Amino acid sequence: MKPIYITDLDHTFLRSDLSISDFSANVWNEKAKDTIMSVATARSFQKSQELLKKLQINAPMILLDGAIIITPERKVITLKTIGKEIGDAIVDVGLQFDIDPFVIGVKDKELNEAFLYPRKLNDYQKNVLKGYKDDPRMQFNPDNRTMEQNLKIVYFGYETQLRPLYEEIVKIFGKTIEAKLSPEKYGGGYFLTLLHPEGDKAHALNKVMEYLKREPSDITVFGDSVNDIGMFKLAGTSVAVSNALDEVKAVADVVLPHSNDEDGVAKYLKALHGQ
Repeated sequence: MKPIYITDLDHTFLRSDLSISDFSANVWNEKAKDTIMSVATARSFQKSQELLKKLQINAPMILLDGAIIITPERKVITLKTIGKEIGDAIVDVGLQFDIDPFVIGVKDKELNEAFLYPRKLNDYQKNVLKGYKDDPRMQFNPDNRTMEQNLKIVYFGYETQLRPLYEEIVKIFGKTIEAKLSPEKYGGGYFLTLLHPEGDKAHALNKVMEYLKREPSDITVFGDSVNDIGMFKLAGTSVAVSNALDEVKAVADVVLPHSNDEDGVAKYLKALHGQ
């Protein structure tokens, strides 16, 4: 059977400037001739297509941390969203901690996305927003309300503010949502991501394996951050780049000597089969 490789993008396969080197693209596309190759990312479908235009993707993609599983031909396999009632209730809890979220949701039947940014921004949120200044999905959200179908709700800030918010949200909403609090070591802050309870990468990986009629043990996954840990625990082989968080390295089967900026994933793939 064909080997299966699924990689995270940011700080794993992509370089820090969001580029893909010619070396990585060439190794990937050579592998795609006789293996199953895809991605599992927090990125959207539109942004993933833009970033991955040099690559041959031949399996369903796990997007927005697992909220969407979609084929390269845009056939939706799974869509997991948070409804407006719970979404607005989450926002109201955040207001008690004096912080507003970014909201990514589905705005139409064609699954086009809207990225709602809040009326009040902390310094960390302002910095994040700079990276999206030309993104057509961006919409100002002066009423601070969520959408009918929310793919994820994300708070950016500092641990002293987000940890008590995380604990309060977990206490109130329990298993009705998936909550992940993670350090963003490249920017110095934290982010709190809220998803449908089955909208994470681990659940999505199981769905992709069902679709491919394979077992999770057949797959090799690559990653660097907390949202990759669920995949690492499911996969037959888990590989962390050298710049991965320590808690990710701790559960990885393989820790690479190279970072994302050193084409770590591609070098591993190339060496694996002696090419």
